[in-house]
Amino acid sequence: MTDGTMADDAKTGAGPAASRRAKYTTMLAIVIGAGLALLASTQPWITVQLAAAANHAGDVVVQGSAAAPALTALSLAGLALAAALAIAGPIVRIVLAVLGVLIAVSITLSAGIALGDPVQAAAAAITGASGVSGGTSVARLAKSVDVSLWPWIAILGGVVIAAASIAVILTSRRWPGPSRRYQAVRFEDTADAAGSTGPADDGVPDVLRAPDPAAPSDQTGQGVPIDRDTAIDSWDELSRGEDPTR
Repeated sequence: MTDGTMADDAKTGAGPAASRRAKYTTMLAIVIGAGLALLASTQPWITVQLAAAANHAGDVVVQGSAAAPALTALSLAGLALAAALAIAGPIVRIVLAVLGVLIAVSITLSAGIALGDPVQAAAAAITGASGVSGGTSVARLAKSVDVSLWPWIAILGGVVIAAASIAVILTSRRWPGPSRRYQAVRFEDTADAAGSTGPADDGVPDVLRAPDPAAPSDQTGQGVPIDRDTAIDSWDELSRGEDPTR
């Protein structure tokens, strides 16, 4: 084998491998980003210390799912998106990738709004603890507000999903197709196929069927047709369990 042939074979083998690697890398990135956002939604984001005048003096801890209520659903949608990309065709991949960008933007906005106004994000929890409602009244009760690192983790997850979705748009045309197990299977009517290629099955054994006069004779040239009475007698003997060929 010449050096040129070996180089061509190497290129041919590297293409499908690189396409599979790009596909699974982007899918894994989406899963990681959605997993980060989902994990962040279960962690404490905001800790508010209430004033001593409140009915509930002390700290109120707000989980990510309460500070950004849509975050959990968006994270699960990101995981479902990665699963759908595994079996999607070229056109559907682009649609899913655009949807992934929208999910990523929504995740980032949800976490960013909570970071921008943590007291308002914790308002429902403060109202439940103190019984005080209203934006201004709740803000007066908040003596101090501490924000954890988890909102930033959620934002990081959204950025990862956005980057992976853009990568899908750029590389999905080179991805290998879905597995055959997900492709539609065409079933043919075996009865129609058999009827179009051979004589109909009327239940009579071939040994008792009278030969077609137009059909060629057997190898010995002694194709003798069986008369109707002989065929009926042979059929009766076969029905009684006797061998009509004796």
